[in-house]
Amino acid sequence: MSVQRVDDDLHAQFIELWITHRIEGGTTPEAAQRLALDGTLRNALQRMDICAFLAFVDTTPAGYVVLSDSTRSLLVDTPCVSIDMLYVHPDLRRQGVGRALLTSAGRYADRQGCEHLASAVPAGDRDANRFFARLGFAPETVRRVASAPALLRKLAGEAKPQRVSLDLLQRRRDLRARAPRRTSGPKIAG
Repeated sequence: MSVQRVDDDLHAQFIELWITHRIEGGTTPEAAQRLALDGTLRNALQRMDICAFLAFVDTTPAGYVVLSDSTRSLLVDTPCVSIDMLYVHPDLRRQGVGRALLTSAGRYADRQGCEHLASAVPAGDRDANRFFARLGFAPETVRRVASAPALLRKLAGEAKPQRVSLDLLQRRRDLRARAPRRTSGPKIAG
């Protein structure tokens, strides 16, 4: 296994693997191709604050990591390397590719003088969370995202559809169950 920094010679192999990653995530092959070939990826990889590494098993591209130089917080000017993307091809997982990529990320952070690496890991991705936890990554925050129009609607108090509370329904059922049962027709004393 080898890991190399993505340069002009490796752009095509990186983009091919990136397309595979996008398709695995649910993007159509056509849309992934359009996104990859519009020049945005190539331009991003040429920025000074972005670095990418590509891992190979023999000569087959196996995975990549995309890093960005940042700070841990806008209010605390501690240099940090952010792991923006980490991907290993499904056929080559559990063979040390992710570890090799993160080794390169750690060395890159060290060369940049960064004390920390940070990674945004989807909360629902148990395998990824376990992988990062085993490597010493601790949870720091939960990042939530909202569209600006949705946030503004919520802040303005937009009327939302009336929904009957499940608690209310349960209380009604409980009251009905406790109420004395009535029989049909009058009782005749005998």
